[in-house]
Amino acid sequence: LVFVTGKGKASAAGTDLGLLGERMSPFEGKPWSVYVPEGSNWSVTADTELELAVCSAPGLGGGLPARVIAPRDLGQEVRGKGTNTRYVTNILPEGKPADSLLVVEVITPGGHTSSYPPHKHDQDNLPAESYLEETYYHRLNPPQGFAFQRVYTDAGRNGERELDEAMAIEDGDVVLVPKGYHPCAACHGYDLYYLNVMAGPKRTWKFHNAPEHEWLMKA
Repeated sequence: LVFVTGKGKASAAGTDLGLLGERMSPFEGKPWSVYVPEGSNWSVTADTELELAVCSAPGLGGGLPARVIAPRDLGQEVRGKGTNTRYVTNILPEGKPADSLLVVEVITPGGHTSSYPPHKHDQDNLPAESYLEETYYHRLNPPQGFAFQRVYTDAGRNGERELDEAMAIEDGDVVLVPKGYHPCAACHGYDLYYLNVMAGPKRTWKFHNAPEHEWLMKA
């Protein structure tokens, strides 16, 4: 459970977790979150206007306890450089206990690209690449803006792609990434927030860059 905005009283697995949440915009600071183990009941009662992201994936019977993930517990990093710079908050990275989920927030400044160079993680081919399905929950600041995202696979011998969708993203949109590359672009004047939720048979994030754009990693 990610408190995208607002405050609420939370409980999970029979434990009262108290009043959680702090920020009133996803563009302000780090979120509060709750890890709810497989098969456990939970509830959140709003104390203010509240936007709660419910991120779920099949459990593995790990027997983990419910826990609060406070803003102070979250690592942040800067990825990329120049107009490919974005700011990442790791909510539930692979180094933290969970059955299946990987959860991260990213802020991309207006005029910048993100999830770029294009990469994919749709093959169970460790250690080179892991199979992870993914969702993007998008918000924009100011909210009347828009951004772009393309989800596409490699071209076959006939030059055709099994999947190739280019989308205009507006505030509150969700993009599904069942396979393929999935870069984003934020338009000038509008910062882009997205909440990434990933899960697959093995809880590790190993990705493969599009070979034709690999040179950007060295530029």
